[in-house]
Amino acid sequence: MSSVLETRQGRPPVTNHAAIERAAFQLFEMRGFDTTTLDDIALHMGIGRRTVYRYFPSKFDIPWGQFDQNLETFRGRLNLSPVTVPLWKGIQEAVIDFNSFDENVLDQHRQRMRLIFETPSLQAHSFLMYQRWRGVIAEFVAQRTGESCDAAMPVTVGHASLGLALSAYDIWLSTEKLTLSDALETSLSNLRQHLEH
Repeated sequence: MSSVLETRQGRPPVTNHAAIERAAFQLFEMRGFDTTTLDDIALHMGIGRRTVYRYFPSKFDIPWGQFDQNLETFRGRLNLSPVTVPLWKGIQEAVIDFNSFDENVLDQHRQRMRLIFETPSLQAHSFLMYQRWRGVIAEFVAQRTGESCDAAMPVTVGHASLGLALSAYDIWLSTEKLTLSDALETSLSNLRQHLEH
C-alpha cells in the first residue's frame, strides 16, 4: 500500500469523529444525554443528519468514541505481551496502556466515563461494549492456555479483568488524588492471586 495520499476531487470532509464527540458532549452537558438527539447534534454542528450517522450509528455510540478501532489496538497490545510475562501481568500492562491518556485530555475522559457510568439509559449499550472488551481478554487467555475462548478460564478471566478495571475507574472518578494508571495497577494486581497457583 502506498504511503502517498491520493488527491480527492470534490468537497473536503466537513467533520470527523472528534468534532462530533465535542459537539455532542457540549449538548449532553447543557441538555442531558436523554433529551439530546442526533438531529440536535447535526443542527448544532451545521451538518446533515446523515453525516453524523456515517460516523456514529446511534447516539449511544458517541460516548464510546472510536471503540472498534480502540479495541483492535487493545487486542494488538495484548498480543505483543511476551510469553515469558505472567498472564496476569500481561493483562494488567495492556489494560493500563489501553487506558493511558495525555494529561490535556484527562478531564474530557473523566467526563466521558462519568456519563457512561452514571447514565441509566446507557447501561444496556454499555453492557454490549463491555462484552466485546471481555471477549478480547478471553481470546488472549485462550491463546496462552490452549483452551477455547468460551472455556471456563478465559471467560472467567475476562469477567474478572472487566470488574477490576471498572472498580479502578470507580475509584478514580471519586477522587482527584489518584492517577488512573495507579488505580488500574492496584486493582488489576488482584488478578495475580487467581492466575498464579
